[in-house]
Amino acid sequence: MLNRFLILLLTFTFSTAIFAQKDDPVLFSVDDTPVHLSEFKYIYSKTNGDKADFSKASLQEYLDLYTNFKLKVKKAKDMKLDTISSLKQELDGYRRQLADSYLIDREVTEKLVDEAYDRTKQDVDVSHIMINLAPNASPADTLAAYTKIMEAKKKLEGGEDFAAVAMVYSTDKSVNKNMGHIGFVTALFPNGFYALETAAYTGPVGKLQGPIRTNGGYHLLMVHGRRPARGEVEVAHILVRLDKFPDGIKARRAIDSLYTMLQGGANFEELAKTSSMDQATAEKGGYIGFFGINRYERVFEDAAFSLKNDGDFTGPVQTTIGWHILRRISLKRDEPFAVVKSRLQNQIKQDARFELSRLKMIERIKRESNFTEDRTTLSEFIATLEADTAKSFLTYKWKAPETPSTKPLFAFGTKEKVTMGDFADYAARASRKRQQMSGSGVAETVNSLYTDYVGETALKHEEHLLEKKYPEFKSLMREYEEGVMLFEVTKMEVWDKASADSVGLEAFFGKNKANYKWEERAVLSQYALVEKAKDKINQIREFSRHNGPDAVLAKFNTDEEKILSRTEKQYEKGRNEVVDKMEWKVGALSVVDISKRDKSYNFFKLEELLPPSQKNLQEARGYVVADYQDYLEKRWLESLRKEYKVKLNDKVFNSLVKK
Repeated sequence: MLNRFLILLLTFTFSTAIFAQKDDPVLFSVDDTPVHLSEFKYIYSKTNGDKADFSKASLQEYLDLYTNFKLKVKKAKDMKLDTISSLKQELDGYRRQLADSYLIDREVTEKLVDEAYDRTKQDVDVSHIMINLAPNASPADTLAAYTKIMEAKKKLEGGEDFAAVAMVYSTDKSVNKNMGHIGFVTALFPNGFYALETAAYTGPVGKLQGPIRTNGGYHLLMVHGRRPARGEVEVAHILVRLDKFPDGIKARRAIDSLYTMLQGGANFEELAKTSSMDQATAEKGGYIGFFGINRYERVFEDAAFSLKNDGDFTGPVQTTIGWHILRRISLKRDEPFAVVKSRLQNQIKQDARFELSRLKMIERIKRESNFTEDRTTLSEFIATLEADTAKSFLTYKWKAPETPSTKPLFAFGTKEKVTMGDFADYAARASRKRQQMSGSGVAETVNSLYTDYVGETALKHEEHLLEKKYPEFKSLMREYEEGVMLFEVTKMEVWDKASADSVGLEAFFGKNKANYKWEERAVLSQYALVEKAKDKINQIREFSRHNGPDAVLAKFNTDEEKILSRTEKQYEKGRNEVVDKMEWKVGALSVVDISKRDKSYNFFKLEELLPPSQKNLQEARGYVVADYQDYLEKRWLESLRKEYKVKLNDKVFNSLVKK
């Protein structure tokens, strides 16, 4: 039976390998290192973007490049460059950043941003009753607040009026004005009120919800309705204040007079500057700026959002401070996701919802990874620490035991096990948090550190599974690792050699001198005149046309003041935009150019024309080194192709060709 089972197992394994090869065959190999079709197709598409037309010519060109790349990487691995500690540290750092992107950004940030964007498309009309409670309230205070909110809920469920119950129970400071009816609100709610926001956007209309716990306390919530979000409106206004008139009739007459002037064609900004009684905005033509809902009085907001077009203005609108005429400048509504994404990301990462979602992700990892723990071990550790009367654990002096405990603390499955000694080392490193929590006591501090440690370990555990879960993560890590090795091996085999091999460089220059020549050059004087003497620029230009640099400088500069400077420069044709527009002859002058840096007035005079000539090595060094590097790289690739055997599967390659 055992032999039969082994035969079946081997047959299944072999069959699976065959299917895997059929699904992703090897396109080419460098010695014993295969490059699968999926890898080449991925990198070809990624590199070429819209130009990846899968034509035979395009594929062949990229295949040659990628083969050269793989030859160099193969050499780097044979040279053990992937074992260099500095490169390993660089790769580890990149992996952590990329892992954060996949774990945190994909599972937490992206979901929260998508959710927030969807919510900002709606305004929600709500009423609520709140019982204040601090986030770190004592159990007794928590129970008292919960009892009170449940009393309010019972009355509402018994049919009592929401406003009446709110006036009796709610500790919200605005309840005396709104009797619990907040009105329309929009996401994002204030930090710490994510649970209330979620209830407002996902709960049923007309049905009491709660109690809901937030950083502010306990809430009962009633959603009255939802509407498309108003967005933000940009407005200016003209204000006539009620307190500036003996009675309301005269104030109304004043605003009506201004409104009549606007209807007759008066300029809104000018009228606001001369007539608006809002000192903060009058000088700016009445400009208020952008605002959304719940910023100003409802009648003011309703009037602003009722304007249909940019430039439209309202009739007189009364608020508690006076009469207004509002003019719409612009409206932001239904902004594209790409426009608001960055702003939402920044808001969310500073919001408590981010940490809540991160903790949910950790719980998901623990659940899927068969997380187990031994709380008894942790309790024994706490008891030992509490027995220390000096409570040194809560100070910077505490050190982990020299002999680490091997008692099991928690595990992910059967392979990844964490001991009490591992946690003690972590706690020793967390000196700052131990001191910050010194007022909370040993037990609470240890439990908080334990939660942090489990979370960190869970994320690291999940990181190791990313290659299996996300093929693109595996591809990116391979790209980066091979890119780092390519850089190092090319630096060693080509760039450093080209710079250090002075004999080889001179020999290469000697054989290729004809490639490094000066074209016809112009020797020029560049004159710069200080801004305060700009009225002399035409006089200087005319004098310089028939005189040399020494004479020009001597005429216009004195020992007390030097207003003119001169620099000699050489340019080949096509090397300077101003010089290229000059007449290419001795004595020619350029147009005057004003320097953006110091506002000086500049012009060129062509002093001499130099015929084409041979460059020496020093003059051509930059170009020679670059060409010598190319030469060395070609020779290196030739040697690599002799050292390693490249084998191409033509059938697989042809399967890629689309035209």
